[in-house]
Amino acid sequence: MAVQSDFLSLPRDQNGQDALQLIEHLTKNTDPIQEEVLRQILFQNADTEYLKRFRLNGATDRDSFKSKVPVVSYEDLRPDIERIANGDRSPILCAHPISEFLTSSGTSAGERKLMPTIDEDMDRRQFLYSLQMPVMNQYVSDLDKGKALHFLFIKAESKTPGGLLARPVLTSYYKSEQFRKRPFDPYNILTSPNAAILCSDSFQSMYTQMLCGLIMRHEVLRVGAVFASGLLRAIRFLQLNWDQLVHDIHTGTLNPKVTDPSIRGCMSKILKPDPELATFIKNECSGENWERIIVRIWPNTKYLDVIVTGAMAQYIPTLDYYSGGLPKPCTMYASSECFFGLNLKPMSEPSDVSYTILPNMGYFEFLPHDDDSPVTLSRDSPPRLVDLADVELGKFYELIITTYSGLCRYRVGDILQVTGFHNSDPQFRFVRRKNVLLSIDSDKTDEAELQKAIENASELLKEFNTSVVEYTSFADTKSIPGHYVIYWELFMKDSSHSPTSEVLNKCCLAMEESLNSVYRQGRVADNSIGPLEIRVVKNGTFEELMDYAISRGASINQYKVPRCVNFAPIMELLDSRVLSSHFSPAAPHWTPERRS
Repeated sequence: MAVQSDFLSLPRDQNGQDALQLIEHLTKNTDPIQEEVLRQILFQNADTEYLKRFRLNGATDRDSFKSKVPVVSYEDLRPDIERIANGDRSPILCAHPISEFLTSSGTSAGERKLMPTIDEDMDRRQFLYSLQMPVMNQYVSDLDKGKALHFLFIKAESKTPGGLLARPVLTSYYKSEQFRKRPFDPYNILTSPNAAILCSDSFQSMYTQMLCGLIMRHEVLRVGAVFASGLLRAIRFLQLNWDQLVHDIHTGTLNPKVTDPSIRGCMSKILKPDPELATFIKNECSGENWERIIVRIWPNTKYLDVIVTGAMAQYIPTLDYYSGGLPKPCTMYASSECFFGLNLKPMSEPSDVSYTILPNMGYFEFLPHDDDSPVTLSRDSPPRLVDLADVELGKFYELIITTYSGLCRYRVGDILQVTGFHNSDPQFRFVRRKNVLLSIDSDKTDEAELQKAIENASELLKEFNTSVVEYTSFADTKSIPGHYVIYWELFMKDSSHSPTSEVLNKCCLAMEESLNSVYRQGRVADNSIGPLEIRVVKNGTFEELMDYAISRGASINQYKVPRCVNFAPIMELLDSRVLSSHFSPAAPHWTPERRS
């Protein structure tokens, strides 16, 4: 079974039937394909330093692999990854040369994780992208009769000491030959020119993409961004900049703030004076009412193309407000480590979204997950993981992957629940990222990091003989962009010498300075996260919170203050006890990471 070559070559038929037949073939042969994928990976990487450590001696069978190769986290692989980043070109993790590192949105020691990738991984990503529209065409007609207004952006990239690029997976894709010189596809025509997508200045990129979307408003059939938060930022951008956009459309001239030569060159062919369109946009945007603004400006929109699962589900009500409740299909499940699979029923409600992991994308195992009984992993006794074809309906698992690029039995950190099967292939609901407490965009803050940030900020309170008694948090997504809110209950030994508002504002900034680089990039470069807020609550508030929890059945002996809240009655209780609110007075320090 030639998995790697045959299964990544997709015939380009007009109606997508070949793609749908291929999906059927893959999902009917889940286990034999998985077995072959593992064989290929182990054969390809047999002489790597990593696999030799476990004395596989060239074995490519599952039993040898499962009994000898341990389940690992990023910290276990960090020394090997750092060697590669520093220029060691020997076959450490993978027999093929590492072409670049993809930076994960998760962090380790405050920096983005570096995920090794090889050239052929781009073929796997392109393969999965090529299946999206054939699936969608089964549910939405005539998507080849117009264009997609997708707000797509590149992010900062850096080089490791050994000279390898380190950048987010989508930045890698948008800068690739496969994207920049992609063949014409009537189902994937974008309103945004490549020059705008590839512009590193977020304002110029957003401005140009919005302007093009407005000019081509009647051609737009779907509106989207990668994450729901990104689309809402685009709407907020329109709210703040519609008057200048209207001026450009009316006069046929481009905002002088857009200085990128490539953008100015391509826009000179697109932008023509259109007073009628300018008047329309002005009438729609100058009023107070922004409800259904998406369908008012882009009336032919069939759906929103955004991810609204996991942490992004918090944005659904706001998206419904701006779109009038348009469908929000989530088409694909992917990460920096590996691209996994598709949603074969994309028009389902966000709460019902399930992804089918395609067995040719990597080798997948599943660690049974129970929040009440966390599994302790040991190198001496590898846990018995469940294969893709053997997971059970309704059960929860942590995803473990083995990839062609050298990750072996790697814990991705995603918690999934089995919701059903397509042929012999299981379908999963994405439950959450393991240990993630707060998230607004691509940031992920865990409890330990939040605790450390609060400890650092608390240092500013010592001269006032004040300390933080208790705290909790939530991700406030009602504002655009969203921001972290931290509730503090303070103990003051001398109320006549309490911390000033200025000091508490500085505490907000001190917390932000303590958070990871992904968060700080969102604040500084991407403008995807707003200033952190501290809300000081009355003394006794957290006792009331405990009383409320106990009244709902919690055990007084086992009660712990939740470090993140989103249950409406608890939010109302906390907000009713707020004495003062404070915001970070400046942006935290951030520069593109320098790998050492």
